[in-house]
Amino acid sequence: MTLEKALDAIKQGKMILLFDDDNREGETDFVMPALDVTPADIVRMRKDGGGLICVAIQSEAAEKLGLPFISDILRSVSLDGHRSLQTVVEKTGDISYDSRSSFSLWVNHRETFTGIPDNDRTLTINKIGEIVRDVLDGKKIDFGSEFRSPGHVALLRAASGLLDERRGQTELSIQLALMAGINPSMVVCEMLDENTGKALSKEDAIKYSKSYNIPFLEGKNIIEAV
Repeated sequence: MTLEKALDAIKQGKMILLFDDDNREGETDFVMPALDVTPADIVRMRKDGGGLICVAIQSEAAEKLGLPFISDILRSVSLDGHRSLQTVVEKTGDISYDSRSSFSLWVNHRETFTGIPDNDRTLTINKIGEIVRDVLDGKKIDFGSEFRSPGHVALLRAASGLLDERRGQTELSIQLALMAGINPSMVVCEMLDENTGKALSKEDAIKYSKSYNIPFLEGKNIIEAV
């Protein structure tokens, strides 16, 4: 599947499948714009994907919204009297395929109830897309007036240097958004294999893409085009 077809789908607010790399996580994710997610998309992700449903955010937007990395939060708290947390903060080498995690906060929109049903997660994700758009347009955003934490949607903060710094699904999806000229807030969800208990193989992900006419793209195709 060509990069052009994947970009066309993204521009139309549709879903694609994105495989990172054989030498990294070796995982395929559902990827689509946060602003365009519907409850039906959440159903597909949790049933046919099964991984975490997260929203990747461009670093500039995360900075303007005051969204730190969760590892930095834990590190700060561990130095502020909660010494037991020092041992849970990630260290260099903890993640064999990466130098650091991109996780930020877990949130629910304040208009949700429990935050976990398909409609609730859709609302939260759509609202994340809206505030990313608004803050990058120069509007002042009070993040806490819109969202509460902890919640059921994980925010992922892209590396400031994107693919020059890190080549995870977070950066790949944000790079795709920038190439497509759309709002840099993208939903990602890993595809798992219910038979093996592992990530869905690339071959099976390709079969799925053909069965449902969803573009399949590899991270190397994005990297080569940048």
